[in-house]
Amino acid sequence: MAVPKKRQSHSRSRKRWSANLQKPIKLETCPQCASARPSHTICPNCGHYMGRTLVSTEETT
Repeated sequence: MAVPKKRQSHSRSRKRWSANLQKPIKLETCPQCASARPSHTICPNCGHYMGRTLVSTEETT
């Protein structure tokens, strides 16, 4: 079986692992209710997306 001739340095290994970094979710404010939501998704609070209400929600008061 093949065996590497030399050990890989820490910096070389970490350069390869840097692609696995998880990035935080980008949040936008909903123009309808001003709550934070992920971009390009329906607002979980009011059901509004791209100028339309796609999901009707029952408001409890």
